[in-house]
Amino acid sequence: MTRETAELIVLSTTKVGESAVVVHTLSREWGRRGFLVPSAKKAGMSLFLPLNILEADVVENPKSELWSLKNIHARDALNGIRSNVHKNTMSLFLAEVLLRTVREGAYEDGLYEWCTGSILTLDALQSDYANFHVRFLLELSGALGFRPSFQDVAPFAGDNALALKPFLECSFTESMLYPLSGETRSNLCEALLRYLEFHTEQPIRVKSLDVLRELYR
Repeated sequence: MTRETAELIVLSTTKVGESAVVVHTLSREWGRRGFLVPSAKKAGMSLFLPLNILEADVVENPKSELWSLKNIHARDALNGIRSNVHKNTMSLFLAEVLLRTVREGAYEDGLYEWCTGSILTLDALQSDYANFHVRFLLELSGALGFRPSFQDVAPFAGDNALALKPFLECSFTESMLYPLSGETRSNLCEALLRYLEFHTEQPIRVKSLDVLRELYR
């Protein structure tokens, strides 16, 4: 067995037996990949909240494609996300989008760096972050290589197409200040998920969008 230290973003977990979990992650080295954590309860399940950025030893097993993680700790506390119900709920949505959009085993150069930057930005924002998930979906499209333009995205947005323009034409700060109703934000997210479905050629069903919709009504 070989061991290598790496940084990983948590997307979700799957319980295996009484104390083990498979942690589905995004990393610089392996893209989207699941890793076994044999004693997850001892490590503390709070380590594996969606979008947590971990540092861990990756233990490769030549007899199995399912490698494991040891000596796990959080790289960043993310107190700004975990102490805020709106941002914490948004983190569930963003992690689920990444889980459904990036295929297992897929690798996209620069995606990990963009994701960590986005997570730390959300964590640091003190106010005016209600539009963050809309901007995130557009920037994710760019990070995956689709480079969306208004002409590309508008057909997926229908009557909400004009509300997308500020996110494509304005700075990040300006787009965070753009006034939108909760319903319009949800409609834009649905449109951008359809856009991602079209380009990734796979269905993207994100259940946590309904939770966000209720939170921002």
